[in-house]
Amino acid sequence: MSSLRGVVDWLTDGAHWRGSDGVVVRTLQHVELSAVALVIVVLVALPVAMWLGHIKKGGFLAVNVTNVGRAVPTFAVLTLLALTSLGIGNRSVVLALVLFGIPPVLTNAYVGVREVDPRVVEAARGMGMTGMQQLRRVELPLAVPLVLNGIRLAAVQIVATMTIAALVSGPGLGRIIQEGFATQNEPELEAGAVLVVVLALLVEGGFALLQRVVDPIRRAHRGDSSRGSRGGRSGRSRRPAEPSLVAAASVVGAGLQNGNREEGLGAPSTAG
Repeated sequence: MSSLRGVVDWLTDGAHWRGSDGVVVRTLQHVELSAVALVIVVLVALPVAMWLGHIKKGGFLAVNVTNVGRAVPTFAVLTLLALTSLGIGNRSVVLALVLFGIPPVLTNAYVGVREVDPRVVEAARGMGMTGMQQLRRVELPLAVPLVLNGIRLAAVQIVATMTIAALVSGPGLGRIIQEGFATQNEPELEAGAVLVVVLALLVEGGFALLQRVVDPIRRAHRGDSSRGSRGGRSGRSRRPAEPSLVAAASVVGAGLQNGNREEGLGAPSTAG
């Protein structure tokens, strides 16, 4: 109880939240560098994974990148990067975070695109879609759940790894933990750990909510359930369709409509 009381007292002391080394500034530093690293991860890993999944190749690469990312010690990478020409600073920290964030995004996006139902891909091809149109309008929307899951895993891992960056003079909430170690201040050390855990949970919850909102299969299933309930009230019974196929059909239809709309905008008017 004394330890918990010490953490609460430390967190409720306004002096610890103000200044250049206060909780607010440290949190903003943590979030800023984590966000920069995550954006770079998505820009680098997502296009590669989507293309490899689309052509059904590169599984060996995706799996081994993940295995290497899990095997390499985080602190060792941070230390080695700090000893290079990048030096001790934000650039080496961001690069290390990117290296550890790529594996989950690469693997999940690759699997998500590769495992799209072949019947859906054939239907899109039969509607005249090119390979890039199939990827952009059909395969990627249906792979959204796994893609977002990979980004969520990368985001949480980046936030957690960012804490260790304080050991090589990196900014963020890890500095609070490091200072607690250096001064043998247990309440400060434990308060820093609590702040990191809360931030990681907020990131996890935010991406989980986003995943539920944009998941096309979940949305199609909800729409089918609502139509089924209306049909039940009117006395008609309907056989529920397979959710994945319902979502696939809606995605293919939306992709075809978008394609027709784009072609219509580019075609000359014949009216009059």
